[in-house]
Amino acid sequence: MSNVIALSRVVAAGVVLLVAAGARGEVRVSALVGDHMVVQQNRPIRLTGTAAPGEAIRATLGPHGSSSGSSVDSATTTSTAKSDNAGRWLVTLPARPAGGPFALTIAGANTLKFSDIWSGEVWLASGQSNMEFPLAHASSAKLAAEGGCAGLHLFVVAHAMSVTPKPEVQGTWQPCNQETDPGFSAVAFHFGQELQRALGVPVGLVQATWGGTPAEAWTARAALEAEPALKPMVEALDSALHDHTRRKELEQALVDWEKKNLYQDQGNRGEALGFALTGGGGKGWSTMELPQVWEDAGLAIDGAVWFRREVILPDTWAGQDLALALGPIDDFDTTYWNGEQVGATGADTPQHWAAPRRYTIPGRLARSERNVIAVRVFDHYGNGGFAGTASQLSVAAPGADSLPLAGTWYYKIERRLPPIAVDWDGRPRVLGLDDSSSPSMLWNAMVAPLRGLPLAGVIWYQGESNVGRADQYRTLFPTLIRSWRSAWGTPPLPFLFVQLPNFTNPGTSKIAPLGSGDWADLREAQTAALHQPRTGMAVALDIGEADNIHPRNKIEVGRRLALAALRTAYGKDVIASGPTFLSAMREGRAMRVRFTAVAGGLVTSDGKAPRGFLVADADHAWHKADARVEGESVVVSSADVSDPIAVRYAWANDPPNTLRSLADLPAAPFRSDNW
Repeated sequence: MSNVIALSRVVAAGVVLLVAAGARGEVRVSALVGDHMVVQQNRPIRLTGTAAPGEAIRATLGPHGSSSGSSVDSATTTSTAKSDNAGRWLVTLPARPAGGPFALTIAGANTLKFSDIWSGEVWLASGQSNMEFPLAHASSAKLAAEGGCAGLHLFVVAHAMSVTPKPEVQGTWQPCNQETDPGFSAVAFHFGQELQRALGVPVGLVQATWGGTPAEAWTARAALEAEPALKPMVEALDSALHDHTRRKELEQALVDWEKKNLYQDQGNRGEALGFALTGGGGKGWSTMELPQVWEDAGLAIDGAVWFRREVILPDTWAGQDLALALGPIDDFDTTYWNGEQVGATGADTPQHWAAPRRYTIPGRLARSERNVIAVRVFDHYGNGGFAGTASQLSVAAPGADSLPLAGTWYYKIERRLPPIAVDWDGRPRVLGLDDSSSPSMLWNAMVAPLRGLPLAGVIWYQGESNVGRADQYRTLFPTLIRSWRSAWGTPPLPFLFVQLPNFTNPGTSKIAPLGSGDWADLREAQTAALHQPRTGMAVALDIGEADNIHPRNKIEVGRRLALAALRTAYGKDVIASGPTFLSAMREGRAMRVRFTAVAGGLVTSDGKAPRGFLVADADHAWHKADARVEGESVVVSSADVSDPIAVRYAWANDPPNTLRSLADLPAAPFRSDNW
């Protein structure tokens, strides 16, 4: 039995036990109800849970002691309901304006009390790895830690899959602080911070993300079945669930792909060489300030690197079990204390590259004199090393203040490997019960249970896993948006998304013909979704990293999404987009391109002539073009094209793109043709 299937059975058993507990009269609440939660202001407050069938439930919401200090209506309100025949109940409290904190009491056969509850704006952040990308890995991690995050509350939906819609998610509301925010979505964090500053109200962020997943996994089955172009996805899943031979073939293909595209750890040679035993430097050892990924320290490699340092413990700590925290480590680690392994995190840990390391040091290893901590890190692609914040590196005895471990460490390379280029487009897909890429699997388990949660809107960052299927995405993405809106009802839920940034695919994409690129095609498919009402797009073409599918500049992505939210969801008079293609007209041997959303004029990021334009004539051959800004338009021409009829801008996987507005927002890529 696979771990995922076993886990799904445990979760299902947990639901049965929950109802069974309710059958004995115990009142319980859903995970979305609890301390620190944020409810959507000016919307009825929905509370759900379980109890004995037919049990009367009373919910009361009022000021939290005398600390409210809020000018909003602080009157106490109470509502009642009865659980249904299955033991599930729903209590709806009257809407509240923004404010708090409030206290909540839910009573039936037993009484539950919750505190630090706020009314404000609640947004759902979803998508794949770039939305999942934690703040600890972002270039803004240190800035965010220093700036604080008062007013933000966070809820992370636990990874789960299901072939049918589930009633509940797993997770816990947390107030944003230096302990909770490093592992939270960096994009969502910065988006929420911008909203909180602009609106002056509490903001609740619900994160439902899963790296490496396609849009169909997040779309309701009924919506996929209703589209002739998408129905084969559902049929393929149904077939995979029954064709065990084909499934085993795909599973083996995935194993083979990983062996070819991701470095495999060939074994721990450093332990036998004594790398875990000495705290100071020595031959072959250098120093590095931690935490940081080693690429930021100038170490452009993949492979295995050892880190170690000496730790002097207080006399009173000797012989006590200690709590060791190292923050997230990218990708895998084996950790030692005084030469003995005390913990390890490998590929079997979900989101291993973002999982904070917390290990226990047995008291028999804790000495008051010199202690040695050593960490072997293996990086199988991308960034490697300590990816958290300084506050996440510490060691502590029970009831004592922690000792910080951030600072200078020694390091030595055990296995040096050149940075690997990963062919993500060629990754085999293994549909089935335990595959997060399967159609509707994540919608059923991670989104459908949220349908009763009043929201201000959705932010979405996804598309990398659909690159190469842009034609299909033109239908799939709007279908996803409509299926989500149908679940939440009217008016249409604001749906804001990030257009894919610049990125260079390995292999064939590096030699793609001028004016082409599968990422460019996917970006166009994303742009087409703007025809749906109450949508907005954050262009990220200028802030990606050509050789990194997970660019670290998430603060600007969050800012641009927040601008789109302020305009689309809140009706604020803000500039939310850069220059947008309007028309292209021929003028002799040139093309004049006009734009909307120029915000008073066009400029370039480097102060030079615009780069990234291409022109073509009737033979459909694209040529690099010279361009100049004239007011609110750009004149484009090429000495190689005497009769231009079409123009493209930033049309490649990783194209030059320097055009922007005076509001410092980039022009979106476009083409005037439909070739």
